[in-house]
Amino acid sequence: MTGVMIDSENGDGVSRGLDKVPLHITGKSIYTDHQFQTINPAMGEVIATVSGASLDEAKLAVTSAEVSFPAWSETEPGKRRTIFLRAADILEQRAFECSKYMRDETGADVSWCKFNVQISAELLRDIAGRIATIQGFIPATSAKDCTALVYKEPWGVILAIAPWNAPYILGFRSVAYALAAGNTCVLKGSEISPRCFWAIVSIFEEAGLPPGCLNVIYHRPKDAAEVTRALIEHPAVKKINFTGSTTVGRIIAEIAGKNIKPVLMELGGKASTIILEDADLQQAARACARGSFLHAGQICMSCERIIVQSSVTDAFVEALMFATKERFGQGDGMQLMVSDRAADRTNRLVQQAISGGARPLAGHDTNGIQGARMTPVVLKGVTKEMDLYYTESFGPTVILITVDDEEQAVAVANDTEYGLSAAVFTRDLQKALRLVKKIDSGAVHINGMTVHDEPTLPHGGVKNSGFGRFGSDLGLEEFLRTKTVTFQN
Repeated sequence: MTGVMIDSENGDGVSRGLDKVPLHITGKSIYTDHQFQTINPAMGEVIATVSGASLDEAKLAVTSAEVSFPAWSETEPGKRRTIFLRAADILEQRAFECSKYMRDETGADVSWCKFNVQISAELLRDIAGRIATIQGFIPATSAKDCTALVYKEPWGVILAIAPWNAPYILGFRSVAYALAAGNTCVLKGSEISPRCFWAIVSIFEEAGLPPGCLNVIYHRPKDAAEVTRALIEHPAVKKINFTGSTTVGRIIAEIAGKNIKPVLMELGGKASTIILEDADLQQAARACARGSFLHAGQICMSCERIIVQSSVTDAFVEALMFATKERFGQGDGMQLMVSDRAADRTNRLVQQAISGGARPLAGHDTNGIQGARMTPVVLKGVTKEMDLYYTESFGPTVILITVDDEEQAVAVANDTEYGLSAAVFTRDLQKALRLVKKIDSGAVHINGMTVHDEPTLPHGGVKNSGFGRFGSDLGLEEFLRTKTVTFQN
């Protein structure tokens, strides 16, 4: 791979040549005339000029994956496992380089970048250990002289579409399960963080993945509709996985449906945290502060609604104010978002709610934004008539809703089109498990924040948060199909 040199003494990656980011197809860097620029949100400066894919490059990427599929699908599990384990080691060796790409492109703080690299390495090792466990089965048949076999086999070419907010976790998982199962991939990365997605294919190929098994492209924003439709409709693409907004997910699902192609989707969220009157309020406050404002709230699992029993509201609010100031009040307390546009959108939701009668709780500045920076905001008195009640803010905001009892708390938690993640705080495990069954969400965390992601657990949503699951054995199953074979004895 060109563009990166690794310091052998300390493992720090020194970026060379990535002021011009290429596409990567069949193991080669492809530069095009469809160029766009990436901007550092902290400085407002151009980081790099990126080669965008036209229809020609999109089709070339699919063809490359198609040609590479027969050989890769027949590789023995041990070889795939070795590549994945090497990739995890290389990712850790290049942690500084990869973290810098992510920080420069998305504005993420150092801890979130390190977390992304760490979890991605764990993901690769976890998948490596599961590769040899793929197996079919021998079912009983109605006729004594007939034997049946059920095989598990890869689909073929997988189209993976991943976002910018956790580019390594979401980028690696979008292709790693598919590759482990014997598929080949086209990864369409976000135009906001192209160097992060370039790094993913760079690491895999450095680990020994044959060229063409993973091809990485990005495109200009104005080419999104045309290029994405062409990729989905390409006859060689057999399945699509997408992580992103519900709005875009609907479009992708519609195109895929018309072409009779399965999709795996993790979409938006409006996570709620329920604080019951017997909860450890200090623990709950710390979890809510982190879950709401980590990465400036730009996580699909971010806590956007805190539902607290009225008997402990005052005490909880005091604890929440302290926890938020302690964790996110350093300096001017403003959180860096991915762009001026993103900060402006979130701030407009907040200001609309305040204009309608909602009030910011003491200790939080709502004087607007400074470029891509915005102060964390906790609002009380947000009603259903305000956009912020139902709309995913995807920014450093959370609304506080007071309820009288458990039944009302669950009703409020379920009063959303989304269902990705939720949390419940109580000292009574039996009570918590009773509530868990009633909360309509892909995951519910007891005495933990809504942001929770680890490779060994299935991850995905219900309702408008998507369908299908990444993670654990289910992640592999998503990229395998069954074939039934019978023979007469």
